[in-house]
Amino acid sequence: MGSLRLLLFGFTLIVAAGCGNPTSPLPAGDWGGVHLLLTLTPTGGAAEYDCAHGLINSPIQVDAAGRFDVPGTFVPEHGGPSRIGETLPEYPARYAGRIIGDLMTIAVTRTDSAISIGSYSLQRGAQARVFKCL
Repeated sequence: MGSLRLLLFGFTLIVAAGCGNPTSPLPAGDWGGVHLLLTLTPTGGAAEYDCAHGLINSPIQVDAAGRFDVPGTFVPEHGGPSRIGETLPEYPARYAGRIIGDLMTIAVTRTDSAISIGSYSLQRGAQARVFKCL
């Protein structure tokens, strides 16, 4: 009986060692929803919000549970014409969420101030409903 326990213990260790936190990159493409279009590329991505935009600075890697957390930027826009030479403020941000099948939930937070930009539900390949400032 003791050798059986030892064998089971060893098998458990081998299985546990193989169950780390594997990641896999998301394929390029659009994820759309209300108030956000996320366009992923092999190197990161671009976000289009109502009256704002942003970038994701690295490829999104999801773990075995579909979770991700990547750095990026957030740039608020304004209505009306842009002034010649105008530079909009750019803030560091975190893009964190989870993917289950073709659905993504994502929360965007400014990291310089912990201000929440918002939480969004997106679908792979869906058309976004984004309303730009006028």
